[in-house]
Amino acid sequence: MPSWVQQGYSEYAKRMPREMEPNLVELPLANRSKNTRKQTVKDAEAEQILAAIENLPGQKCIIALDVLGKGLSTEKLSQKMASWQMEGVNPCLIIGGPDGLTQKVLQRAHEKWSLSGLTLPHPFVRVLLMEQLYRAWTILQNHPYHK
Repeated sequence: MPSWVQQGYSEYAKRMPREMEPNLVELPLANRSKNTRKQTVKDAEAEQILAAIENLPGQKCIIALDVLGKGLSTEKLSQKMASWQMEGVNPCLIIGGPDGLTQKVLQRAHEKWSLSGLTLPHPFVRVLLMEQLYRAWTILQNHPYHK
């Protein structure tokens, strides 16, 4: 990832409280070439994603980010965060590769979210999502950041 992505993500991640500390799991992109079929690449990435999910501890709520997913306000996200805390659930947010997620991954998800009707570059999504998680947490804390 470009340094601006790492810096942006890290800035918001360090602001999160210890009990909501994010755990970023980066998976390498599948090998691509001119002759590689897009579906082959997506299938390889899906296997990595599903294996990574299984290795995460605790009760999980798997959320796939997908252009066809449900839109969510920051206020609604803060309500979901409060619920996760109360229920002891670890949200697992999946950002797919450049070709998107397979149906196998989307079917494994408990929820599908869309961050925007716009097409967003995948590196930017990581920063945007972390900022929104921080913003949602500030709402729960009645912190003025959200204003």
